[in-house]
Amino acid sequence: MRTLRALGAAGAAVLLTATAGAAAPSPPPAPKPALTDEAVDKAVARLDRTVQDMMRRTGVPGVSVAVVHDDKVVHLTGFGLRRTGDTAKVGPDTVFQIASLSKPVSSTVVAGALTGPDEWDRHTALPGFSLKDPWVTEHVSTADLFSHRSGLPDHAGDLLEDLGYDQSYILDHLRLEPLAPFRASYAYTNFGFTAAAEAIARAKGTSWQKLSADTLFKPAGMTHTSTEFSAYVNAPDHASTHVKNADGTWSPRYVRDPDAQAPAGGVSSTARDMSRWLRLQLAGGTLDGKRIVPADTLARTHVPQIVSQPPAGPTARTGFYGLGWNVSYDDAGRLRLSHSGAFDLGANTNVTMLPLERLGIVVLTNGAPVGLADAVALDFFDFAEHGKATADWLGLAGALYEQMEESGRSATDYADPPASAQPAKDSAAYTGTYDNPYYGKATVTADDKGALTLALGPKPLRFPLAHYDGDAFSFETTGENSAGRTGVTFADGTLRVEYLDANHLGTFTEQ
Repeated sequence: MRTLRALGAAGAAVLLTATAGAAAPSPPPAPKPALTDEAVDKAVARLDRTVQDMMRRTGVPGVSVAVVHDDKVVHLTGFGLRRTGDTAKVGPDTVFQIASLSKPVSSTVVAGALTGPDEWDRHTALPGFSLKDPWVTEHVSTADLFSHRSGLPDHAGDLLEDLGYDQSYILDHLRLEPLAPFRASYAYTNFGFTAAAEAIARAKGTSWQKLSADTLFKPAGMTHTSTEFSAYVNAPDHASTHVKNADGTWSPRYVRDPDAQAPAGGVSSTARDMSRWLRLQLAGGTLDGKRIVPADTLARTHVPQIVSQPPAGPTARTGFYGLGWNVSYDDAGRLRLSHSGAFDLGANTNVTMLPLERLGIVVLTNGAPVGLADAVALDFFDFAEHGKATADWLGLAGALYEQMEESGRSATDYADPPASAQPAKDSAAYTGTYDNPYYGKATVTADDKGALTLALGPKPLRFPLAHYDGDAFSFETTGENSAGRTGVTFADGTLRVEYLDANHLGTFTEQ
């Protein structure tokens, strides 16, 4: 059907005149619950076998799962090991880092701190926080930042965190990031989300950690849930993070401290605690007969705020982002809420809910993302609705994570210099101190054999440079957002670091 804009003013007038006396069309009927208790029970009965099969296929060391239906925890269990090489088992009370599953938990905290749903749309300023456009700075709301529609670029600030900068530095330097159209573009930004959450805490005269505990964790009886890394790493029963080795085994090689982006990715919790949060969500903010979060402020988090995934074809469905939630609607018109969490350094989680069916699942794992957490949830709901799995969800989810991993890598294979590579200049031509308004100071030094090292960050991380061609070198990136081997190019008193330059902020000037 053509829109009024497409018809033009004259055509719109004719259409409006012709339909003025016609009855208004009726909205489609509201969807009704369709899942029987028997169907859910069968899906639950199959769940352990599904998890164990996917663990066997992937090698992920440990998994913990909770399922809630009709305000009851109908499944709660753990599988595998907390840490490879040890014998301690994962259980319902094992503490996991939940990565970006922190976002819907944090939006629940904010919903509990607000006095009404309209407060989501107010501008709450974090002292000193600004964006590149002063008008946007003055108008950006909590809802804008919680739904990733502020105009900040995708994952803005994450590379600063990788280099070791703290939350204060990162939030202050978001003002240098280029902006896409305000409220008209979606880009996932951990530190935009963090700025809004911290602003709410500041407005309440407290810290984010205390606001979370007082507003949600304590009232909901989430006794092993925290926003602080120290609580996770010091918990006696916690799951270490693991990455996959080239031979297919898994090792706990890294430790991920996400305190700088605590509201967006710093929560740690257990399957038991998350089952209580699921019950609260599915009951509209109440738990065990007690009102914990206002129904109206919580309901606002479940409403689409912006298109996050346009439909891929005429029959595909649109994906939306709400306030800390991925929001979609299935073929029956039912609201589906979900969110994944992923640390490339060793964690993957998923929550999925059908509020109309009062059904939800949370899956926590201690392995880098290979699709298991998402696939368990997708398979569970598929089986509950259809009595069978309609796809190899692990294969599909794993391929998607592989695709995302590859998309961040350089198109140049710096490990294989060209046969016609030009020699480098004497090392003295490259050594020195360079400065960048966003990434700070960089230094290039040479040892007694002329080998170059690049140092970046406040507590400098040191990267040995390998010659590639002429004035171009490379080094292996590290951290949560590592992108394999990246290029460093020297020219006219500058050095450009390729993987830092996606938003044209990666050129350093010699001092």
